[in-house]
Amino acid sequence: VQLQASGGGLVQAGGSLNLSCVASGRAFRNYAMAWFRQAPGKEREFVAAVNWYGKYYADSVDGRFTISRDNAENTAYLQMNTLRPEDTAVYFCARGKTHYSSRDPGSYAYWGQGTQVTVSS
Repeated sequence: VQLQASGGGLVQAGGSLNLSCVASGRAFRNYAMAWFRQAPGKEREFVAAVNWYGKYYADSVDGRFTISRDNAENTAYLQMNTLRPEDTAVYFCARGKTHYSSRDPGSYAYWGQGTQVTVSS
């Protein structure tokens, strides 16, 4: 399984970006998908996840970011609105080991290469 993330870039505060993550492999619909991010000098942190049961968000992005998936296209998305400078990080998509989602990076078996998001003030 390979994950290819794209859509990052440089944006001013208050702007928007839409990240995409295309997955290879089969039975995409059977697995949770998530986005994490890692800022310089910080640990990787949970951003959002989607599975059969719903969508889940970190408190810091709830109401501003929206995670979604298109199972027919094997693609997950992260729509990011009202971006803030503190959202600056490398964003990683991940595929879960099962259909259960988690905030723990250890629950995810496959990771994309990361896409840089930079928000200027």
